[in-house]
Amino acid sequence: MQVQEAVTSRRSIRAFLPTPVAGEVIRRVIEMAGRSPSGGNIQPWHIDILAGEPLAELKATMQRRLLAEHTQTERVSDAEAPAYEVYPKSLPSPWRERRFGIGEAMYARLGIPRDDKPARLRWFANNFAFFGAPMALFCSVDRLMGPPQWSDLGMYLQTVMLLLREEGLDSCAQEAWSLYPKTVGRALNLPAERMLFTGMAIGWRDSAHPVNELVADRAPLDEWARFIGV
Repeated sequence: MQVQEAVTSRRSIRAFLPTPVAGEVIRRVIEMAGRSPSGGNIQPWHIDILAGEPLAELKATMQRRLLAEHTQTERVSDAEAPAYEVYPKSLPSPWRERRFGIGEAMYARLGIPRDDKPARLRWFANNFAFFGAPMALFCSVDRLMGPPQWSDLGMYLQTVMLLLREEGLDSCAQEAWSLYPKTVGRALNLPAERMLFTGMAIGWRDSAHPVNELVADRAPLDEWARFIGV
């Protein structure tokens, strides 16, 4: 597979088959992605891969957690603050419209209208079952790291996703996991100085599921790029 094909075929898959991912494949991908660019060669990423029983345990923990929140039976001491703000609180145009547009396109594929909030919440909860994927990745970073190192994380994760496409696999990066840093931290035994960045679902796409027909629009080149002296 050429790089261009990997880039154009990569998208966020939100329904996976239960088919396992071979351990030697994911090890090869994770190691090769370590060649991603990193300022000063710091390589700030910390990666945890879960499958099998450990993944099933985390999914079960999250199912109990979400049920407790829904029924308002969780203890106040168990409340979690997000690890960080995924989006700015007041997202202006044109970014607001882009975010709103992809969400509406996805729910349209699922046949869930805007006013059916319970159905939308139920679908959102699928994030915490990794959309049925048989493998999960978590990326964390030391809290002392700054924005340049966070950009390194993005480059590493993009490399992982492209290498997964080369293997015929798919993925879905899930910053939604930043809503539950304590739960994930306990599951992974993360040290206190480590901050959760994102999760990622990994597996084989369910081509029959309508949500996987969604291909996100991209803004036209002239809207975000300038060519000076070119």
